[in-house]
Amino acid sequence: MTAFEKLLETFKTEQKTWLITGNAGFIGSNLTEFLLNHNQKVIGLDNFSTGYQHNIDDVLSQVGEENAKHFTFIEGDIADMETCKKACEGVDIVLHQAALGSVPRSIDDPITSNRSNITGFLNMITAAKDAGIKRFVYASSSSVYGDSKELPKVEERTGNVLSPYAAMKATNELYGSVFYKVYGMETLGLRYFNVFGRRQDPNGAYAAVIPKWVASMLKSEDVFINGDGETSRDFTYIDNVIQMNILAGLTENPEAFGEAFNVAVGGRNTLNELFELIKDQLNNQFKIQNSKFKINQSPIYRDFRPGDIRHSNADISKAKRIVGYEPTHDIYQGMEEAIEWYIENIGEKVAK
Repeated sequence: MTAFEKLLETFKTEQKTWLITGNAGFIGSNLTEFLLNHNQKVIGLDNFSTGYQHNIDDVLSQVGEENAKHFTFIEGDIADMETCKKACEGVDIVLHQAALGSVPRSIDDPITSNRSNITGFLNMITAAKDAGIKRFVYASSSSVYGDSKELPKVEERTGNVLSPYAAMKATNELYGSVFYKVYGMETLGLRYFNVFGRRQDPNGAYAAVIPKWVASMLKSEDVFINGDGETSRDFTYIDNVIQMNILAGLTENPEAFGEAFNVAVGGRNTLNELFELIKDQLNNQFKIQNSKFKINQSPIYRDFRPGDIRHSNADISKAKRIVGYEPTHDIYQGMEEAIEWYIENIGEKVAK
């Protein structure tokens, strides 16, 4: 039995209250659904700047009427300290996911990103401290590795950050470490590597690459690749991220506190490989559904994007050793599940 499976056994008899900030978003909504489905209480906090009411509605419909009774939602902004204080009342564990993501967004508008990613972060961790909450798990990012050319990426060795967003996430990690040293808060930072999966938004100027490409392919629109397509990433399925958040929220290993951890699979795929994988998986699903629709397009290449890391591949041995992390999905298993969801959900929307 894995460390994660053991924790899930305790959920049957032990109920805690988890605060999930950004719970109307992609990762936050998946965490909310998982915890509610496993006998836990969840308080959600979101201002809908990048999250959606329909994500919350979908979660509540998925978990059933009884589990939904264990959910409380607060609409509010983490940049407002009073909102943060209210959200922390009666909470055992914080999973802080709220942020304005995207490297390009931070380059276009660093002030707005800073308000959420620095001011909001400091408000939340301070409110949690003042409320007596000991465990504070927060979303960091692989962007903190910056211009480091070392592969795979090891937590203790980062380079010079390449974007305002990366600077903000690196600052979060500094605060996390300091709050552990100064106040004794059990902080854990999770460096996400290109997370994908159900409920990831395909729309908007800053949409993540996988849902954006899927939506474009389904609409027979152009798919753009920034650079030569040989940029590589450690694409990480949402179920692995859920597992790591739960492990971080409940680990009793003091080695974990004040630290940051890679959350990934330990693989590496180029954007060219990703394009072909998505196209193949979509066409496979159409075959299964006896659809005559077939995707034949090729990508269009354009300039490299400022602030992007060239290659990203995680060493996950620290997370395995300290908290018992064991990813269950590689990119191929994850993509198969994700494509089914994308066709059912995104496909209906783009067909209109």
